[in-house]
Amino acid sequence: MLTRRLTILFVAMLGLAACATTTQPTIGPDGKPLPRVYRISSGSEAEIQYRMLDAVNALRAQTGGAPLQLNAELNAAAETHSRDMARQNRPWHFGSDGSSPIDRVRRAGYNGTLVGETLSETYETELETLAAWMEEEGPRRVILDQRATDMGFAWLQEQNGKIWWTLTIGAAGSGFGPVASADTDDFTGRISSVLQ
Repeated sequence: MLTRRLTILFVAMLGLAACATTTQPTIGPDGKPLPRVYRISSGSEAEIQYRMLDAVNALRAQTGGAPLQLNAELNAAAETHSRDMARQNRPWHFGSDGSSPIDRVRRAGYNGTLVGETLSETYETELETLAAWMEEEGPRRVILDQRATDMGFAWLQEQNGKIWWTLTIGAAGSGFGPVASADTDDFTGRISSVLQ
């Protein structure tokens, strides 16, 4: 009887030890852990879009801004541009056909005013990307703009895990303003444009 209890206790301890084992991170040549690839699963589009919308609205609420709502036309314009940036292999505001952010939202059927567009080429999650955008003046201005009412958000993920994020912000109503010069940080590949 005592042997049986010791055997059960020993097996239980082995089971607990197996549960406590953690996977060691892969170490790069610089001795630092390599980042894990954030893989976006198919069918998670709405979940990611609403998670980003909730995070943007929480940030806007802290500054007294009204909440945004997802807009199908802005989502379509953002998706088109994410695909096009991946084809061009560079994060910038102009399409391979020379189109501007204003052209894209018009083509998508958006009837409001384009407030701005924020882009990123990264391996980071959507919330990590949003946090990085908030650290930069241009993207922060786009995200927190008091005129904004609508948001579009889309991406394209390459096989290697790189993600081309596009966040498009609009204001309900009509009319489009000129595209302002882009704020660019070549090191991070993050770009934003604020439209006046």
